[in-house]
Amino acid sequence: MAVRRRHTSRAHRFSESPLLQLALPGWRSRLAGLVFLGLFAALLGRAFYLQVVNNEFLQGQGESRYLRDLEVSASRGKILDRNGDLLAISTPMKSVWAIPVDAGKLEPLQVRSLAGLLDMDVKELQRHLASDKNFVYLQRQVPPETADRIAALKLPGVHQSKEFRRYYPAGEMVAHIVGFTGVDDRGLEGVELAYQPALMGHPGSRSVIRDRRGQIVEDVGSMRPPQDGKDIRLALDSKIQYLAFSAVKQAVQDNQAKAGGAVVIDAKTGEILALANWPSYNPNNRARLTGPQLRNRAVTDSFEPGSTMKPFTVALALEKGKFRFDSIIDCAPGHITIGGATISDAHPHGALTVAQVIQKSSNVGAVKIASTFAPKEMWEMFDTLGFGTPPALGFPGEVGGRLRPWKHWRPIEQATMAYGHGISVSLIQLARAYLVFARDGDLLPLSLQKLEQPPPRGVQVFSPQTVREVRTMLEMVVGPGGTAPQAQVPGYRIGGKTGTAHKLEGGVYAHRYVASFVGIAPMSEPRFIVAVMVDEPSSGKYFGGSVAGPVFSQITAGALRTMGIAPDAPVQQVTDGKKEGVV
Repeated sequence: MAVRRRHTSRAHRFSESPLLQLALPGWRSRLAGLVFLGLFAALLGRAFYLQVVNNEFLQGQGESRYLRDLEVSASRGKILDRNGDLLAISTPMKSVWAIPVDAGKLEPLQVRSLAGLLDMDVKELQRHLASDKNFVYLQRQVPPETADRIAALKLPGVHQSKEFRRYYPAGEMVAHIVGFTGVDDRGLEGVELAYQPALMGHPGSRSVIRDRRGQIVEDVGSMRPPQDGKDIRLALDSKIQYLAFSAVKQAVQDNQAKAGGAVVIDAKTGEILALANWPSYNPNNRARLTGPQLRNRAVTDSFEPGSTMKPFTVALALEKGKFRFDSIIDCAPGHITIGGATISDAHPHGALTVAQVIQKSSNVGAVKIASTFAPKEMWEMFDTLGFGTPPALGFPGEVGGRLRPWKHWRPIEQATMAYGHGISVSLIQLARAYLVFARDGDLLPLSLQKLEQPPPRGVQVFSPQTVREVRTMLEMVVGPGGTAPQAQVPGYRIGGKTGTAHKLEGGVYAHRYVASFVGIAPMSEPRFIVAVMVDEPSSGKYFGGSVAGPVFSQITAGALRTMGIAPDAPVQQVTDGKKEGVV
């Protein structure tokens, strides 16, 4: 029995114990085999599909690692004056950039050489190269000759790309009209901003093969050619612009004024031939640019125009048949009280004709004329002339001025608006409104661009007869006994109106003034409207006739000669500068 037990223990080893055997049914093993076989077949099918049937995916993945589409810059359109003289042009430059992971390995000597060429501090350059970004600009708008010297160094990780820099040949003379672009070649001010979509064009692209360091090793070809921007031809005449700019700058300096501006408009077309401001700036060098220099005051600043508004008040009276050219108005004793407020003339007058109210610039006379209107009548005239509404030139920051709704007018407000207080306008608005007197009573839209077609039909504001009578009054203003003999232009008949308005400070009129003059030349066949404004003259003179009148004369004389307009009056003219008023 003992021998039999030993035989039994040797027959059942531990590794062959029935407890450790896996009892797997035959169908499960076959199923598992089929599943693995199916997966293998699916992988084969997928590989065949990707590599034979549809290989775009893998090809795209491969190309993404070495093929790049580079933007090809479009050249920004030129800005020219009406005669084709260049006002803004793009010059080719280079931008220098780096891939920090590669450029960070530059030797100290290489870094110093690069910093010297870029005119950068070495530590600043090292900070750029140590950036954790994939791409950093080292300097934009690098001159081509400097870029070539950098390229000759063959620095790893340092690359270049083509771009453009804007150059303004006329400098500060046209800065407020043309404006300027930023480092990315996009317009930021003036025409550059107003016509940005047309000027910028559309960039193109090209395909290149790059190595792992970003170096271009092969140019595959062009995908889309760039479309250069459209050239913009302005209505501006550079010669007249120079005259206006020089005259305004000199007037501001001579009168120790805060600022000044001038606008010249072609009365036949509504084209803006000149728009000048001082202070100005050099758009080619804006390192020390300040806010006051940037302001295009003729468009963005509004002021109370003073007596330059009186011709409109008188024109409405003539148009409504309430007064005639020679109707008598009693302006004695030189002041009038309305609602507890007293309005005075600078020099007391007695009986004046309507024409003399303009010639002498009587506030009392203008108030008495305006008192015959319903507020709505007066407001509708101002509104039709464009006051209270931006001129829609497209300039950034255009203002519409201040024209309160007529329903809220008090009697004193209607009275003061008759002579240009309680209402505010921009210089460009005021110049445009005078188009009705230079034409047959119709008001044209203004144009910054040179017109290739006849101007659109204007809005009729006054009848031709009314305008002829007002033009006679405006001519009296610059003659003997008028307020602006210093605005005369020898050899030409001219007419216009002075304005001298107190400035509002904290809701109170202060002893600071805006002197202005708006005139027409020549009166026999009007061609120009010239509007001048001098802000806060402080050298002793502040009347519109003595401060702005001479500026008008200087600009207009030059413009008439520039355009070859024949004289229409004797060269000898009578002047009388003794009598001036706050007008």
